[in-house]
Amino acid sequence: MSEFKRYAYKSLNKTVLTAAVLAAGVTSVLSTPAVLAAPAETAMVYDNTMPSLAPMLEDVTPAVVNISVTRVQQMPDVFGFRGNGQQPPVRRSRGAGSGVVIDSEEGYIVTNHHVVTGADTINVALLDGRVLEAELIGSDEQTDIALLRVEAERLTAIELADAGRMRIGDYVVAIGNPFGIGQTVTSGIISALGRAGINNDNYEDFIQTDAAINVGNSGGALVDLQGRLVGINTAIISGSGTSSGVGFAVPVDMMDAVISHLERDGVVRRGQLGVIIRDHTPLVEDTLHLGAEHGALITQVMPDSVADQVGLQVSDLVIAVNGESITSSRELRNAVGLAGVDQVLELGLLRDGEQVSVNAMIIASGADAVAASADNNNGRRADESRFLGAQLQDVAGAGNGVVVADVAQRSPAWAAGLRPGDIIAQVNRQPAQSLREFNQLLSEEARVVALGVVRDGQQLLLIVS
Repeated sequence: MSEFKRYAYKSLNKTVLTAAVLAAGVTSVLSTPAVLAAPAETAMVYDNTMPSLAPMLEDVTPAVVNISVTRVQQMPDVFGFRGNGQQPPVRRSRGAGSGVVIDSEEGYIVTNHHVVTGADTINVALLDGRVLEAELIGSDEQTDIALLRVEAERLTAIELADAGRMRIGDYVVAIGNPFGIGQTVTSGIISALGRAGINNDNYEDFIQTDAAINVGNSGGALVDLQGRLVGINTAIISGSGTSSGVGFAVPVDMMDAVISHLERDGVVRRGQLGVIIRDHTPLVEDTLHLGAEHGALITQVMPDSVADQVGLQVSDLVIAVNGESITSSRELRNAVGLAGVDQVLELGLLRDGEQVSVNAMIIASGADAVAASADNNNGRRADESRFLGAQLQDVAGAGNGVVVADVAQRSPAWAAGLRPGDIIAQVNRQPAQSLREFNQLLSEEARVVALGVVRDGQQLLLIVS
């Protein structure tokens, strides 16, 4: 055997051994020189079978079900059926998806809202061949999670993973019913965490994976190598409608929070805190000097809201909720939106560089709890000429601030939210009592400008970038 062939043979078997160890979850062995340095013959004696996920899947796949739905739509009565004493025809449409058994005793099955919305009948097919009619307990469009219940014995439930331990690069397996052809397994890794922006009206904190997810996989399980549920497969990005290696799953902790609402009320009863927020970034921190580079920056407090009553202020930076770190406006919005009505949240703040703790009870509201203002950071330099997309003049009476007379649409000032009639009282948290002071406070080096604005008696914080 040539030296090249002998080297290739040993390398191949070393790879097989490494993969087998990985599949078994024994990561510490990989750092043992004696194992990695073992000759090919030793590796083959150690394990003469190919690495396989089959043992894990044999335990987990019975917990993943196929879901079929029927929707009945009344056709328009264009031929006068009702006038003839007849009913107009109906159109029946069918859909397919996947689901996951999370409680075998109660018969609870989790799937996607979009799989079952508008369904007249929902049937669940188990791996052992049984087909059961399912009851819809509740559904939440904004997280795309729905809860079903079936009456059955000998159900297999899946174990939930610890979402806090998920890492980019972890191996995952997607199980579902792509294209309605039956249960299928694909594998890959976690490509990213905390993905959002697919639908800005929804509550998003997606796991991104390159495990193949296709039409029909929706509502299926994304599991780790120990067979624990890490997420519910829900969406893909694709130009063709098939997997392009960019799939998304609702993380198990968000799913669990939603299920607790649906089990109790059938809906997620979101509440209101009463603030407008935006992402705080290192660029904004260079201007405001609040004491942290990330968090949810309060730019407006609604009058008579919970936030107003507990003393939250414009320019407060929320960095924690119930002791858990908050690094973006999305995280605060999710925390408030999933907490539920009448829950008390402990908010950790930075105010003028000092740490402050505030307890706020979430109250019922028909609107979302928190709305993130648009982050219009386009990386352009903030200077006076660009800023004067807004026409400014002194307020009548010396020392009363600067009034915005007009704002050019599509200008940075307009994009930041500045409108005619606004009173600019501060620039970068410094008082601006006149147009002259306003111009003096503009920094040539600053890439963003923070404006303290008064509008209809309310204080706002606008970030112009």
